[in-house]
This record gives sequence, structure tokens and C-alpha cells, in this order.
Amino acid sequence: MINTAVDSFNVPKERAEEFIDVFVETLKDAELLEDLGGGKTRVLDATVPIEVRSGVGDDQIRKLSKGINVQATDSCFVMMPFAEPLGGYYASVYQPAIEKAKLKAVRADAEIFGTGKIIDQIWNGIHSARVLVAELTGRNPNVLYELGLAHALRKPVVLVSSNEEANILSALGNPEEAILFPEEKVN
Repeated sequence: MINTAVDSFNVPKERAEEFIDVFVETLKDAELLEDLGGGKTRVLDATVPIEVRSGVGDDQIRKLSKGINVQATDSCFVMMPFAEPLGGYYASVYQPAIEKAKLKAVRADAEIFGTGKIIDQIWNGIHSARVLVAELTGRNPNVLYELGLAHALRKPVVLVSSNEEANILSALGNPEEAILFPEEKVN
């Protein structure tokens, strides 16, 4: 693994062991490693639904989520900062627009947070959504991380940003397909 870290990922040789330790721990935390016995492990495919990988069915997921039920056929997961001024747009702008499209608006705060790992709940919300919205104004790291998860799952995402930050869209998607608004509307 050290040679792979050095050759494929350009990790300095003196840091390769630390890199591998952190990488493996992250995979364990994300439950993406399977112990095959005999000192062998396998990396699981994150694009395969968790119930297929783990054998956990819908009934058990519902029980674990304490009745939180996000349907794959009718939800729109909104990735945005919670703090004002942008956080206030959820109830006044995003939620009504999403509901008008006959979708259920879901945001990663009180709407899906039950017990359990927050990242697992965000992953499940993103995974089960039909479409997602990413509010990129301010380049919030949590939003960018969630957008990365959505891209990994090849989910359709509507990108929203202020005109002043439109340059981020070139790296994340097609700027012509994004929704832009004047910065003064935020403040």
C-alpha cells in the first residue's frame, strides 16, 4: 500500500504510513471496509445502496431512524448553510419552490437529524433524494462536502450562487445551467 500511496497519490514516502492509517480509519468510520478474515479486507462500493451491502432492510432502517421517512421518489435534498442570511431562505424561498414542484423539501438539520451518525443521515438523505439543490454562496465547506457526495452518486443537482461567486460554478458544474442572483439580495 505504501508504494500505491507514493506512486499513485504522490504522497511523500515519509508520510505514506500516516496517510494510509488516516485513510483506513476514515474507511472504517464510513463503514466501507469489510473484514474477509485472515488479515484481508475489502473496500465496499459506496454507490451500492447500504441495504444491499449490509443486508439491512427498509423496516430496520425505518426503526433506526425513529420514523423519519424520506422517500426516494419525492424528495429534494437542500444543501445550504443554516446561518443567516442564507439559512432563512430555506423556509421563504427553497421550501415553497420545491413543494410547488410536488417534491418534499429536506434540509440536513431538524428535518433528518435523529439519533446516529450525522454523516450517515446526510448520506441517506442525499442518496434517497430524487434531485438536490446546492446553495454555493459563501462556499460553505459542509455544502461543498455534501455536493461532493451527491456528485459521487451521480445525482442531479441544481446549483445556486450569487453573481459575485459564479466562478465556483466552472469547477462544479455548467455555469449556464446554474441559478444566479445579485449579491445585494443576500444581505
